[in-house]
Amino acid sequence: MSQDSIWQSIADGIVKLSDMLCNYPEFLLLIGGGLFFLFYSKFIPLRFYGRAIKSLKIKDDAPGQISSFEALMGAIAATVGMGNIAGVAIAIMVGGPGAIFWMWVSAIVGMATKFFEGALAVMYKSADENGEMQGGPMYMITKGLGDKWKPLAIFFSIVGLIGTLCVMQANQLTEAITTIFTTPAGIENTVWLRFIIGLSITIIVAVVILGGIKRIAKISSKIVPLMITTYFILVFYIIISNITIVPDIFISIFKGAFCFEAGAGGALGAFFSVATVGARRAALVNEAGVGTASLMHGASKNKEPIREGLIAMIGPTIDSGFVCTLTALAILIAIHTGNYSLPEVGSGVKGLEIALNSFGASIPLQIYKGSLGGYLLMIIVFIFAFSTMFSYSYYGTKCTAYLFGAKNGKYYNYFFLAMLIVSAIIPLSVAVAIIDLAYCLMAFVTMFTLFKLAPKVKIEIKKYFNEN
Repeated sequence: MSQDSIWQSIADGIVKLSDMLCNYPEFLLLIGGGLFFLFYSKFIPLRFYGRAIKSLKIKDDAPGQISSFEALMGAIAATVGMGNIAGVAIAIMVGGPGAIFWMWVSAIVGMATKFFEGALAVMYKSADENGEMQGGPMYMITKGLGDKWKPLAIFFSIVGLIGTLCVMQANQLTEAITTIFTTPAGIENTVWLRFIIGLSITIIVAVVILGGIKRIAKISSKIVPLMITTYFILVFYIIISNITIVPDIFISIFKGAFCFEAGAGGALGAFFSVATVGARRAALVNEAGVGTASLMHGASKNKEPIREGLIAMIGPTIDSGFVCTLTALAILIAIHTGNYSLPEVGSGVKGLEIALNSFGASIPLQIYKGSLGGYLLMIIVFIFAFSTMFSYSYYGTKCTAYLFGAKNGKYYNYFFLAMLIVSAIIPLSVAVAIIDLAYCLMAFVTMFTLFKLAPKVKIEIKKYFNEN
């Protein structure tokens, strides 16, 4: 067997393993686990959401690096990204409008999981060798489960080094730039062009992440509210311009969710297919149960685990609830008006392309060689993609610091930045399979830890609500 054949076999094996673990097993773990936490907590996300919002106003002075608000904004900056646009488009293409309903369901169960993540992140914070308080799955494991479980913490940190690389974000952002700007201008899409774009992306990201968690949190706390508000205004214009068909769109979402139009023989299969597509996409967007959010919330100055859990659970309502719904409405409006038709599944059309075409159809004013809607969405895509890169770099430094010591954590940033350039150039399929696989393994470790330590949170819940 030739060397090329060996490498191709390895690549194919990685893709198959990723597809196997990241499909139903991951879906059942994250959605099933979230349902368990929802019932186990006696529906805290639904009962105390108002209290969670009020908790953002409380200022803390406990040992930590950032405020709870900054931790929430940092976590949202990571989750609000390409998946909120491209991922939603793919969900609609594969599962129809009904997939959006199951995104909402996933947001609710994701809130329950995030509540336990945030609470445990503060409950088991530990000082690193520099004296800084840190939190995350590895500290939950070693401090909560005991040193005998330390190999599991090490395993999480190793796969975390891979899973937090922004391969897809850098690659798809480069693809979008070439599609929207350079190709219409007659500039050939070469390796050197992609290298230059990748280098430009890297320089912008470096300015932020080399300043450490405090700069990342400061930028995120300003950019997240701005980018979500801007996106809302853009979609709100599309909604108001087509307000008469909005009720029909919501009807199609609920009908599609339960496959009322399917025949008796295929209804059950269609139901599970639509539910899986919508819920899995949302679970991957909000990252509930993956462990990344607890890395951010573990750096907060909050000393009350339950209050941090309440704050952490706000995240899924914004990313896989609010922002994903905005994207879905814009795409479905374009389809319902007849201005845009979805491509066939398997046609090779990417989710970002569907979203750009949908926004372009709804705001068709031509500028240069494209539509105003497409250009406006592209600006949003830029901000979403960069915000994700900022937070993900911090997650990687936390994993590096745990494995190699706090003083060496900063060196991950240079590896992270170099990979942004590489990601802009390389083919995407195998790289994404590796990232997906790493994320899936992180989720298995995190959810196992949450299940084991859930009774500890239950004790703290009773204590907190009795005292407050």
